[in-house]
Amino acid sequence: MKKKGNEKIGKEREKSIAERFAEELVEEIKEDFKERQQARRPYELSWQLNMNFLAGNQYCSVAGDSLVEDEKTFEWQEKQVFNHIAPVYETRLAKLSRVRPKMTVRPFTDEDKDVNSAKLAKKILESCSEKLSVNGIIDKGTMWSEACGTVFYKIVWDKEKGVKIKSDDKVYTCGDVSVSVVPPFEIYPDSSVCADLDECKSIIHAKAYSSAEVKEIWGADVKGEELKVFSLDGGVSMGGRSYNKTAPGVTEQVKKDAVLVIERYTRPTKQNPDGELTVVAGDVLVYSGPLPYRNGTDGERDFPFVRQVSILWAGCFWGVSMIERLVPLQRAYNAVKCRKHEFLNRISMGVLAVEDGSIDTDLVDGEWLTPGKVLVYRQGANLPRLLSSGSVPDDFNLEEQRLLAEFLQVSGVSEFMRNSKTQTGLTSGVALQLLIEQDDTRLAVSAEQIRGAIKTVGQHILRLYKQFATAARLEKVVGDNGSIEVFYFSGSDISSDDVVFETENDLNETPASRKSMVMDLLNAGLLSDETGRVSPTNKVKILEMMGFGNWETAQNLNQLHVKKASLEEIFESQKAEILRQNAQNAEKEFDAEVEKLESWSNDRKNALEIKLKEMDKKIRELKKTSRQPHTLEEKIELQRQQKTLDTERMNMRRKLFEAQDAIDAERDKLIKNAEKSLQKPVKSQIIFAIDWRIV
Repeated sequence: MKKKGNEKIGKEREKSIAERFAEELVEEIKEDFKERQQARRPYELSWQLNMNFLAGNQYCSVAGDSLVEDEKTFEWQEKQVFNHIAPVYETRLAKLSRVRPKMTVRPFTDEDKDVNSAKLAKKILESCSEKLSVNGIIDKGTMWSEACGTVFYKIVWDKEKGVKIKSDDKVYTCGDVSVSVVPPFEIYPDSSVCADLDECKSIIHAKAYSSAEVKEIWGADVKGEELKVFSLDGGVSMGGRSYNKTAPGVTEQVKKDAVLVIERYTRPTKQNPDGELTVVAGDVLVYSGPLPYRNGTDGERDFPFVRQVSILWAGCFWGVSMIERLVPLQRAYNAVKCRKHEFLNRISMGVLAVEDGSIDTDLVDGEWLTPGKVLVYRQGANLPRLLSSGSVPDDFNLEEQRLLAEFLQVSGVSEFMRNSKTQTGLTSGVALQLLIEQDDTRLAVSAEQIRGAIKTVGQHILRLYKQFATAARLEKVVGDNGSIEVFYFSGSDISSDDVVFETENDLNETPASRKSMVMDLLNAGLLSDETGRVSPTNKVKILEMMGFGNWETAQNLNQLHVKKASLEEIFESQKAEILRQNAQNAEKEFDAEVEKLESWSNDRKNALEIKLKEMDKKIRELKKTSRQPHTLEEKIELQRQQKTLDTERMNMRRKLFEAQDAIDAERDKLIKNAEKSLQKPVKSQIIFAIDWRIV
């Protein structure tokens, strides 16, 4: 009884120690998060200011630890916004949207096995990019990087995604890769002076979830509370005298029933080679363990994030947005335009000069000089008159033009890029191309950052498939001729993740330049065969490159049915291939089992035969001894010994026969199992169906 009591006390003590450790870890994580939050606050305010100016709320500024609205000094002051930041932002996004390099994978060696593996990896990237809409994800991320200077992509393995398989009344999912955009507001590095993610020892991803989401994702019951989150609010007032409007602004809004989830990723070290991931939801520790993904080089564990910046800032983790450089110019431009409008208002409204006591000035001040107003003045007094304010000074127009020119210089976005307006006298195609290349030069740094992010995302995708795709997976990709190609793979088939690009510069590729290039290739005969004819496949490619779509397919409905039939043939061939591989695997297993059986049987038979030979040798020696002269008692004893040896020899031979029977039985069992594996049916299930028609 005493022993059981001691065990109970020990368990309670052990539980108490675990709870105390969890509480201490939660407190340490939350304290670390607060420190990083305070260190990042200046950058956060800059991002809010950028987003406010982009949205049109341009009468705000950073004051201390918050954003404040700029108030009017006088009621008559103009407070209008002439947003030149938004067109620059939209133009840069339009140009950067062309950065869509086609990914390929370089083989590990020149051997056929590695070359085929690299081709397979390329298909995997193409299929995954289409399935996840990676281009749309990159566009969304670029919007954040151009607004705030930095954005992150989170690449994880989602167990709930992928094809669903029903077995024994249970539904299983094979899992799949998931890529999401993470705004900079959710990321907290251990230091802002790190040049890249690789230099960070740890990083925190903090995001507000609802209590229901926390329960679904981590299985923890955490009570929600009110949290401040960033949102777009339309309550900022602007305008001039007798004119008011509202502009959207980035503010902090309260989210109810929210739980702050803090994920801290710690990089692997010599003492901790697997790294560490700690997840805290509210005040509850929901996970503590090694980093889950082998997404680093050489199979090492690493952060599941990829960073993308707009403009690099030397020695700083955070990138720089073009908006940040345009904010002072935008303030000055708004001020010049507003002062100009105030001057014009003063000219149009005029200043009325009246003799003292000649009119009721209260009426004039209240209603101003409205059209058709009757002004009554005292008889005998001087006639009221308007004082001339002159014309608008030329300095206003000169300063306005100077600021616009500085906008173009700082942003790198020319009039040609913004308005497709060419310079006077510029008609040469070569000159236009040179002008385009000059405009693209300022965007080259941002474009290269996008290319680098896409490359790293592709590497993460391949590494996650290599880690988690243990079973064969069926995927599809659009082939060169427009047909759907179906293939299957497993993680072991991926031998290289060296992602490279097939194109060098995507910015210079415009519809006009693409059509010109195609025509040059046609004239040079590089798209024709030996007879000078263009093959149907090349025709389709040419039409697609020139932006006309696949007319060959659209004009011939029968080809669609042919492709459908070929697709069915592909499925049948894939099924036959699976059967062939199963047969090969079964054959290998059968040969290995037969070899094991032969080795075991030979060892057993050899051991028995050696004993039999030893027994025969003893019997021969005993017979030889019995032929020599002996007494009757000695002869009887020798005969008794000989009989005993004969009995043992007989038993030994019986064991040899039994061993042979056992070997034969094992062989029959092995043959029956092999036959069963060959007779296993192949089940096919429709995962998706496509119905199409020409409109």
